[in-house]
Amino acid sequence: MQDSKHVERQHGPTFEKPKDLKKALKNLAKFSKKYMPILIIGVLCAIFSSIFSIIAPDHLSDLVNTITNGIMTGIDFDEVNKIAKLLIIIYLLSATFNLVEGLLSATVANRLSQSFRSSISVKINKLPLKYFDSHSYGDILSRVTNDVDLIGQSINQSLGNFIAAVALLIGSVVMMFHTNFTMAITAIISSLVGFSFTAVILSKSQKYFIMRQKELGKMNGHIEEIYSNYNVVKAYNGYKSANEKFDELNYNLFLCNMKSQFLSGLMQPLMNFIGNFSYVAVCVVGAMLTMNGTIEFGVIVAFIVYVRLFTSPLTQIAQSLTSLQSAAASAERVFEFLDEEEMKDETDKVKKLSVNDVKGNIEFNHVKFGYEPEKTIIKDFSIKVKPGEKIAIVGPTGAGKTTIVNLLMKFYEVTDGDIKIDGTSINDLTRENVHDLFTMVLQDTWLFEGTVRENIVYNKSNISDEEVSSALKTVGLKHFISTLPDGLNTVLSDSESISAGQRQLLTIARGMIKNAPFLILDEATSNVDTRTEELVQKVMDKLTEGKTSFIIAHRLSTIKNADKILVMNGGNIIEVGNHEELMAKGGFYAELYNSQFEM
Repeated sequence: MQDSKHVERQHGPTFEKPKDLKKALKNLAKFSKKYMPILIIGVLCAIFSSIFSIIAPDHLSDLVNTITNGIMTGIDFDEVNKIAKLLIIIYLLSATFNLVEGLLSATVANRLSQSFRSSISVKINKLPLKYFDSHSYGDILSRVTNDVDLIGQSINQSLGNFIAAVALLIGSVVMMFHTNFTMAITAIISSLVGFSFTAVILSKSQKYFIMRQKELGKMNGHIEEIYSNYNVVKAYNGYKSANEKFDELNYNLFLCNMKSQFLSGLMQPLMNFIGNFSYVAVCVVGAMLTMNGTIEFGVIVAFIVYVRLFTSPLTQIAQSLTSLQSAAASAERVFEFLDEEEMKDETDKVKKLSVNDVKGNIEFNHVKFGYEPEKTIIKDFSIKVKPGEKIAIVGPTGAGKTTIVNLLMKFYEVTDGDIKIDGTSINDLTRENVHDLFTMVLQDTWLFEGTVRENIVYNKSNISDEEVSSALKTVGLKHFISTLPDGLNTVLSDSESISAGQRQLLTIARGMIKNAPFLILDEATSNVDTRTEELVQKVMDKLTEGKTSFIIAHRLSTIKNADKILVMNGGNIIEVGNHEELMAKGGFYAELYNSQFEM
């Protein structure tokens, strides 16, 4: 362990080549298409701002020449005043267009970020459950937050600057050649001497920008995993191992940040050196030409400004390309998420089972399923369930109990066979229709930050406070809720002192509000004490009246009154019967049941 960690610290993370960076940039351009009119106006503003900046030195040269020529014969202050006013107007127009361009860039960047988040929100609802089973929540959150924010910031800060810099670069070159060919060649050659190095730097730094975002996603995933289960980490003294893993991820992120920022940071001092070198070259050549009488002194002053206008865009272009590299790396991750395979389109499914008309028949017909194609978990599952029956599914861990529920809820598609509800294949029904038919209470409780009432009536409308109070009374929480500061309007959050059992009872009350013909209880009483379990068991008996119910339980004492018990092992049903029949057989179920009461 120490050796592998030492190697990791020596070499850092494994840097991967971008999968398809050009495709990501094309997708980004396509995604921004609807904002093209605003972008075009912003580009025009940037160009106009650059044009006014370019023509200013020419008038500045005239101003200097007017002053220097008039030193001996007398300065024409009217001409100086005229040129000065014209320069003020030019600089004000340049600043105005620059301000408008900045506002438009900010508008596009924020709208684009909003569109990305909306697209991601829509995409999340179309992704199959297997995607979330195979990806870290922290990495997904990092794509939604960090990567989208970085794209928006890069466009806001770099796109306008890049366009303005290109326009300024082209314009300054044209004006330099228009003013003096020799001086133009001197300024351009001296400026471009080191610019080739920036291309090398950009090519070297790209992979580090991409890996920085990936390593940031890994770190967010680790943090989300550890802090969402921090009590377990503390209870098992796992903070040392967690800290070591964090240090490793943090070190990898540090390497990516350091190398990407170091390489990109080289460009600024490099371009400053090039600019200063160009100033010296222009002054030397300009002085020689002035002494020969080829040019006037004002031309040197104009070219010093032109050099700044020429090298400044080069610097801005280099910085913008650096920032756009980060945006491209983030765009690749965002579009990778948006390009993930979605659940099958069900717009062609016209069949629908009404919640009020469903009788309650369910049939599993030779169902086969595997989370991976080469590994079959459910091998040949067949059972017929009559309306109103209470079906318990028991078996050791990994037997396939929860998988059966996932298939029944259409969270996953069966590999082979069929599942029918009242004779209708669930393949002919939409997922939304199937979900409407089931009330589901899981082992893992989920309460969001909202009022007690909002948590109980989740996604249901026209539910009165009387119905909510009745559900709370049935599960034995009415008194507890009445002791809260605002009763049903008390806002629940992670900081609230609500026990695991009370959280479970709230989710059971939520299930009672949803009056569906089928009920699934997946270890719904696992987080309550024995006395509360007896109360909940009575509640469940009332809740299951007239409904076809599926109960997954490890506490076999809670399913003794089930109409039918399915004993699963290895993905198959090995025993079927009620409690008395299975105990009389003395088989696998009897062995499981007796093992829970052995001392």
